[in-house]
Amino acid sequence: MRPPRARDERGFALVLVLLVLALVAVVAAEFSFSMRLEAAAVQAYKDGITAGHLAETAVEQAIREIVADSAWVGLDDRGLLTFYTQDRLPLAHLPRERAEFTGGRYSYRITDEEGRISLNTAPPERLDRLLLALGVDKQGRDTIVDSLQDWRDANEAHRLNGAESEDTYLKLAVPYRARNADLESIGELLQVKGVTRALFQGGPDRPALADQVTVKTEGRVNVNTAGPLVLRALGLSDAEISQIVQARRGVPFTTVPGQFGGRGLAASTRTFRIDAEGIVDGRVGARLTAIVVKVAGAPPAVRVVEWSGLR
Repeated sequence: MRPPRARDERGFALVLVLLVLALVAVVAAEFSFSMRLEAAAVQAYKDGITAGHLAETAVEQAIREIVADSAWVGLDDRGLLTFYTQDRLPLAHLPRERAEFTGGRYSYRITDEEGRISLNTAPPERLDRLLLALGVDKQGRDTIVDSLQDWRDANEAHRLNGAESEDTYLKLAVPYRARNADLESIGELLQVKGVTRALFQGGPDRPALADQVTVKTEGRVNVNTAGPLVLRALGLSDAEISQIVQARRGVPFTTVPGQFGGRGLAASTRTFRIDAEGIVDGRVGARLTAIVVKVAGAPPAVRVVEWSGLR
């Protein structure tokens, strides 16, 4: 029979071995978790890079459509921007929805930037009518219209319902100054007093203000692509809007009908907005927005005037 001391030493050794094994198991589990976490991070980074390249590919595909030999643009029965030849024959779309490409898929949407209201050139009453069509009440419209003029003018004297740096923006939790010049991006609207994110982005029951306005055109609105809200902002009646929408269906106007002359309309465009997405494993991993101007030449080309993205 072993003495008690020997049994105690064996028991202590067993406990020590068990503790060491437990420690090794914990270290191994932690190492395994760290490796899985690192692998997931590397995969997410890789997917983000791939999605970004896919979105850039989508922009390039959209540019291919824009620089095609076309004379007019209009909207098809689905509301998609369509390019037409000199004879007003529609050109076939390239695949725009979830097109397959190396590493994933991409989607893009082309819209006419000249089918929108220019914030830098539109008179106040035009913006007021647009906001009214979007459901903004009188007080909200007055605040936004006056504040936008204050944002653009060169002085620091605010209008009755407006706002300037000293009296409003510099007093905010995150202070900033009014630009006191024309807007460079529609995203600046979110800094203008009265413009809420809900109004800017829209929702299930309200169109987005961001989809109706631009800062990259000279102000003429394309009669072939302007939506009902934009046409209403130009002062057209519901009957006139219905007449335009029905008449341009299938074939675009080549000139503005005489009865709509002097209303701020044109029949052509050269400025386009491209909204592109890169999709990896069924998930949108990157979004890009590019505004481009078609430049005449042989061959035609585009000039990028704005580029923004999110990954």
